[in-house]
Amino acid sequence: MFDFAWSEIAVLGVIALVVIGPKDLPKALKTAGFMVRRARMMAREFQNSVDDMIRDAELQEIREQAAKAAGVDLNKAMQDAIDPGGEIRTAMAEPLGGPLAQEAPPPAPMVEGSAIGALPAEGAEEPTILNPILPAEPPATADLPGPDKEVPPDLHRIPPAP
Repeated sequence: MFDFAWSEIAVLGVIALVVIGPKDLPKALKTAGFMVRRARMMAREFQNSVDDMIRDAELQEIREQAAKAAGVDLNKAMQDAIDPGGEIRTAMAEPLGGPLAQEAPPPAPMVEGSAIGALPAEGAEEPTILNPILPAEPPATADLPGPDKEVPPDLHRIPPAP
């Protein structure tokens, strides 16, 4: 802040010694130290109050933004973003007799109190389960190689463990 060289401080010290006198100089320096301390404390207090005002102003802006964001209806905003035309909402609101219900067969009646995966009630059709990976009928055992038949060269056997 102030740039004082040692020579300037020495000149000020000599002038203070001549003007104030050697007897009252320690009291004067002590009083000057207290004044400088108070000035620094006041400057620090002023700076802190300015910082608090700035923080309050920033917080007020954040509060306003939060209040603005809280006023937005999130459900409506999501519906507008996902389904702006309302086609999904109308398709989901169709009664069970709609076009989708006509394509699917009705489920088989279940025995009362049965859980998921239970057998159908008596008189109901048995569901046919087809596995696309496995053949519908198992292969005949006569086609399988046995100990008395020769193994085709394309099949490799693992030798038995000793």
